[in-house]
Amino acid sequence: MKYKMNTLFAIVLVCAVVLLPAIVASQTYPAKNVRLIIPFPPGGSNDIVGRFIATKLSERLGKQVVADNRGGAGGVIGTEAAAKSDPDGHTLLVISSAYAINTSLYKLPYDPVKAFTAIAKVGTGPNVFAVHPGVPVNSVKEFIALAKEKPGQLNFAAAGVGSFQHLGSELFKSMTGVDVGIVQFKGGGPAMIDVIGGHTPAALGSLIQFMPHIKSGKVKALGTGGAKRSVTLPDVPTISEAGVPGYEANNWWGILAPAGTPRPIVDLLYKEISAILSSAETQKVFGDQGAEVDKLGPAEFGPYIVAETAKWGKVIKEANIKAE
Repeated sequence: MKYKMNTLFAIVLVCAVVLLPAIVASQTYPAKNVRLIIPFPPGGSNDIVGRFIATKLSERLGKQVVADNRGGAGGVIGTEAAAKSDPDGHTLLVISSAYAINTSLYKLPYDPVKAFTAIAKVGTGPNVFAVHPGVPVNSVKEFIALAKEKPGQLNFAAAGVGSFQHLGSELFKSMTGVDVGIVQFKGGGPAMIDVIGGHTPAALGSLIQFMPHIKSGKVKALGTGGAKRSVTLPDVPTISEAGVPGYEANNWWGILAPAGTPRPIVDLLYKEISAILSSAETQKVFGDQGAEVDKLGPAEFGPYIVAETAKWGKVIKEANIKAE
């Protein structure tokens, strides 16, 4: 009996030694400002979603959550920086579908499955077929006709090889047979600016980043890539109903932390982010931008990323897309 009691005491002691640091860390968290790495330049959908979450999370945590844009290599540079950060909850990462796509494009300097702990999926939104007002078309069918009339003379702007914009454009090309070039930029923001400036005529970019410029008239929306019309653009048809039956392309966004981040901190962060996503303000802000809240917790978000990685990997292989 004495032996059993000693063994039980030893087990309890080991558990206490293992768990105590995590419990203490969660009680004092955050001990300083939190850095939210956005692995793309300012102006893209990751930046828009990330900065909104950072602002609201600052209010709830009582410490500043600082947005840190680390663009380059399709999001790989910023993601690597996050992967190498201390797993103490003071460095977080915004990801999108690009995270799942990059696995099939690059020899990554981190393990996309093991390097991070999933915290929350926060939203989803379709792409939008946006053109500069000077392009003489007012519908998807008219753009297709113009592209066939001028093969090789029109271009789409994209956020880099393998980006959501790139794959959405490749999908459009394969489904319509048009000969349209794709000009790659270092992020969705620079690509959008090029279309607004009239240098590249069109883009299939995230609706959440183009929405303000659609409202201001700086670009025209010919169609959206969701399965149904956007509630914020009810008069704009889906690309599928506008002339490309079956076309659908949706982006998504979420938050990760470096692997090894204590579970109590992960749970706390999800609790606060969940509260942000449940607010009427957040749902209105997302809706006004053409996106929607799409909440998944740590247990669901990890498998979701794995499934998305497999899906886009198949698309990339079939389209023979190679990283530059």
